[in-house]
Amino acid sequence: MFRVIFFAAVTLWAVAACGNASENAATANAASGSASALTSQENAAAVQPVDYLSFAQGAVPVLIGGAANALKVGMDQALKVIDGDEGGFSATPKPGADDSAIWFIYRLPAATIFTHFSVPNILETPSPSQTFFREIEVFGGNDGSDGEFVPLGAATLATHENRGERTFFPANEERAVTWVKVQLAGGIKVERERSYFEFSELIGEGRQEPVALSTEFTGKWRNRGMSLELVQEGSLVSGCYDGTGDLEGAVNGNILRATGTHRTSGVRSLFVLTVVDGNVTGVRSTNGAPFRTYASDADANLVTECSSAAVEPPGCGDTLYGIRFDYDSAAIRPESYDVINSLRTGLQASAGSAIIIAGHTSSEGSDAYNLDLSRRRAEAVVATLKERGAGNLNISARGAGEAEPIADNSSETGRSLNRRVEITCQ
Repeated sequence: MFRVIFFAAVTLWAVAACGNASENAATANAASGSASALTSQENAAAVQPVDYLSFAQGAVPVLIGGAANALKVGMDQALKVIDGDEGGFSATPKPGADDSAIWFIYRLPAATIFTHFSVPNILETPSPSQTFFREIEVFGGNDGSDGEFVPLGAATLATHENRGERTFFPANEERAVTWVKVQLAGGIKVERERSYFEFSELIGEGRQEPVALSTEFTGKWRNRGMSLELVQEGSLVSGCYDGTGDLEGAVNGNILRATGTHRTSGVRSLFVLTVVDGNVTGVRSTNGAPFRTYASDADANLVTECSSAAVEPPGCGDTLYGIRFDYDSAAIRPESYDVINSLRTGLQASAGSAIIIAGHTSSEGSDAYNLDLSRRRAEAVVATLKERGAGNLNISARGAGEAEPIADNSSETGRSLNRRVEITCQ
């Protein structure tokens, strides 16, 4: 037996902020001319825009090239460029020459128009053998990874004076694209003939068409040291992983967000996954560790504990990933009603319990704002459950705000998992 759980998140409007409302963070103004560095403080009054060139928003790495093979650059590095973590990382496991260039190609979940790009935290590690990439070029296309790409924007990067700064550069034109190619070359401060190159994050902001719900999360996948079987019903997904745990979550667009629990130790794992050309790719964090790449190829012959298990609705003890709200609001989106109906069915077996619906947010915005928003959203879920036939149940609402994160709030991947609803029965 395995259950389905869901993701509690705001609706992602084409040009609105996602996550909690009322965030105060650096906004990317579409600067003209050369790249310019602005600090978060200079833009503190602006609302956080959506980074559409991020894995959390459905951008997926599919191909790498240039000197990537010689420098031992792989999909791990391609994912780090868009993983939502603005800290620096070593982009080349092997050293290269000053003119070394690597490129990555990403597939977007829907047609996207970028207005500008930015790179945060361009900082030099105090080592003569390491340097930050100097040149960045962004290209876009619509004909697949081997199709034609046209320039979208470029910048020559310079070291920031302070952590938290971002260098912005505008898009050449407002062109709708579904594929993005990113090329990185050279080093800002090359002190040795061969150097390791570093990078932080490429952020791409603008607007995007609505993303259709993926239906590709029913399947079996296996790789060295990992196995995964999933069943998708609408936006709901359940499954088994690695022969040791049960995974439950929900799909938003082309991204599955899920939690997993080891059956004997109770250790929790967090997953953010997508399916590309039939194969699963994404990231996993276990017991609070940093997110690591989690990927495998399809294997129709795989047999797991879930192969003959029935899918059951969510209930006591579950984390809900899938109830969606209007932006900056406790109004539940109509597409969430099937989820709430399933939750009502699952809770009917707990008629004698005191059921608590707890709302949780990520860390953007003030503590007080997030606490109030999470409470109002939990109350909205309770009210809707009762309107839809759960009036006989002893259900109450609790707002937890940002006080009980299950993932690191330093990246959008982690923040998206912290926005959730949890069910407790006493």
